This record gives sequence, structure tokens and C-alpha cells, in this order.
Amino acid sequence: MIIRKKYLDRIIPFIDKKLIKVLVGIRRSGKTVLLSQIKEIILAKEVAAGNIIDINFESMKNRGLRNAVNLYNFVIKAAKHTQGRIYLFFDEIQECESWENAVNSFLVDLDCDIYITGSNSNLLSGELATYLSGRYVQFKVYPFTLAEAKEITVRNGRFSTEEKLFADYLLYGGLPQRFELDDDHSARAYLEDVFEAIVLKDVIARNSIKDIDLLRRLLNFLLDNVGNTFSARSICDFLSRENRATTTETVINYIEYLKNAMIISVSSRYDIKGKNLLKTNEKYYAVDLGLRNVVKSSEQIDSNKLYENAVYLEMLSRGYEIRVGKLAEQEIDFICYKGKERVYIQVAYLLDSEKTRAREFGNLEKIPDNYPKYVLSGDRIDFGKNGIRHENILDFLLDIKV
Repeated sequence: MIIRKKYLDRIIPFIDKKLIKVLVGIRRSGKTVLLSQIKEIILAKEVAAGNIIDINFESMKNRGLRNAVNLYNFVIKAAKHTQGRIYLFFDEIQECESWENAVNSFLVDLDCDIYITGSNSNLLSGELATYLSGRYVQFKVYPFTLAEAKEITVRNGRFSTEEKLFADYLLYGGLPQRFELDDDHSARAYLEDVFEAIVLKDVIARNSIKDIDLLRRLLNFLLDNVGNTFSARSICDFLSRENRATTTETVINYIEYLKNAMIISVSSRYDIKGKNLLKTNEKYYAVDLGLRNVVKSSEQIDSNKLYENAVYLEMLSRGYEIRVGKLAEQEIDFICYKGKERVYIQVAYLLDSEKTRAREFGNLEKIPDNYPKYVLSGDRIDFGKNGIRHENILDFLLDIKV
């Protein structure tokens, strides 16, 4: 187990604040372990172990607590045997029917500090967000970054070089448990099982989807084409050519379900000159490269897409909001925002020609501001110029300064 410091650093300031701490992330991204690390921090403050109530709703032993009334009664009864503040940890809380009613009551009836996890980005939205408005703070948890993967693999001496680790990461992604598997066959089998669990449980069952074949074709298309811009209409046209005619409304709904299950992430386009978000032609990325690679239909090794997707996930994990930039006819791969910070990034597999270098650097040179600008590629030669930094992508992903 590694300490996920960047998440803990964001969460620790909220310990003992009367706000629900909500951790959302794709299944098997490490939310349960992160909860245990938060518990260790709380126990280190000389809190009695009996003041911590920990419930994993995926465990069969807790199946009787999967409705709000039973959960409420259980916690209230346990709290009577404690003194002082109690700490409530609810893992995969979406499995508990009407959980928000119980959680809201705990805030009213108990001196408590609440932490919950869920595998659905829609966990606190719509009416539910209104119901708990102003009473929660949300943290998105992602699979291991390359730096975290390096930390865990250094301990077992699995990779002799960072380059070999990077190649493995691009192929099998960052889900924490897969690093415990010793061979490619086991890693692939594990990823296939996780993928099926997400699709069947978090997408199909939760949303009562009838046309499962259409959903899978849509998902395979999006994962095959990470980093490309598409509209719902253009996706419909593609499916029609595959003899799977559908409507734009269905495509939009299915994409929303896939986003909520956090198997894909969507980046909107931003007009740099006009300073407004564009409503068409979004970009789609996989939330884990391993899950993407075990199901994509193409056998082609698409290094450009893998590099771009890896950088996208890295910047999300560093706490940035990400958009795709549009400047006249040029595109900027990523505009990354965090508070008042802004970073522009172009990603390429190799800058192996003057034409490629002119395109990647030229797009950034046209941006009329002084925020940091980067071109990332697999090259070791430094092509940086005119204030635009060029870094080897491996060095960038292992450096947490940006």
C-alpha cells in the first residue's frame, strides 16, 4: 500500500469540519484504501477506535443495512455506546437505498464527521445535490498515476527501468490491484473482469439499458478514438454505417451513463479568443488505460492517443480542470485550470520532423498570454523555444511540480 498524499493533503483540512466528505471514482481506483488512510490519521489524533463506524455496502455482511432506515437505526444504536464525536465511514454508499435521508439525519442528530465513497460521478447531483446543498465537499479519486505506479513497483523490483514501467503503464493502466499480479495474462483477466463489472453493474443495471449491444458498440468506439473530437450527430452517423441506427438523444443519454460510471471522461472545447465554451465536438478519454486497452476493437498500437490520454489523466489527478483549446483553426490539446493557475499543453509521440515541431510549437506561440506552455513528447532532445518548454513525457509524468 502507498500513501496517496496528494488526496490526503486535500482532505485533511476538512477533517472535523461539519461537511460530508465525498470520494467518487471508478471502481477499484483505491477509494477504500484511501478511506483507511483517513481513518489512520483520525486515530492518530487519539480518537478511540470505538468512535469509528465503518460500513462497506458491497459486503454481504452489511446487506441488512442497504436501506436508510436500517442504516440509521444501526448507527444511532452504536453511537449510544460512545462518548464524544463519532466518525462515520460509508464505502460504496450508492448500494444503500435512500442513503441521503440517513446521512442528512446523522448531521442533525449526532456529533459526527462523515466520509462516503461512491462509484458514480452523479452521486451528488440534481435533486440530491439540492437536498444536501452546502453540506458536502467532493473529491474525485483516480487510478494510480505513473509516479504512484513507480512507487509501488520500486518496492518489488518489478521494472529495471522507468521506460519499461511506462510501457507497462500505457498498456495496463493504473488500477491499484493489478500491480499485485505478476504476469500479463493475469493482469488482462483482472482488467476484463473489472470492465464487465462496471458495464454490467454501474451502467446497464443502474440505468435499465435494454439495447446492450448498442451501448457496447458506442463505448468501444469512444475508447478506440480517445482524443478525437466528436458530436452526438457524428457518432450516430458512424453507428448507422455499422448498421446500428439510433438517435442523438440515445447517444447523449448513453454517454452520460458512461461518464457517470467514470469509465470515460469528457473534455469540452474552449474558444481561447472568444473566451467561451463551445457546445459541439467534445473529446473523450478513458479514465484508465488498462480498461481501455482490453476492450478496444483495434489491434493497432496508437502511441499518440495513449500519450495524450496519459497526460490528460495526470493533470486531472493533479487537481486541474481540463478543456480542449480552439484558436481560429488551431487546436490546443489541453488548457488546464486550477484556481488562478493556467497551463497549456501540446502532446506528441515524437517531434521527428520540422513540420511536426512547427505545428506543435506554432499553435502555442499564437496564444496571446504569458501562462506556462509545454510541448510533451517521447524525445530526449530539448526542442524548447520562444519561452515554450519542451519536456520528455516520462520526465513530466514523474515530476509533480506542475
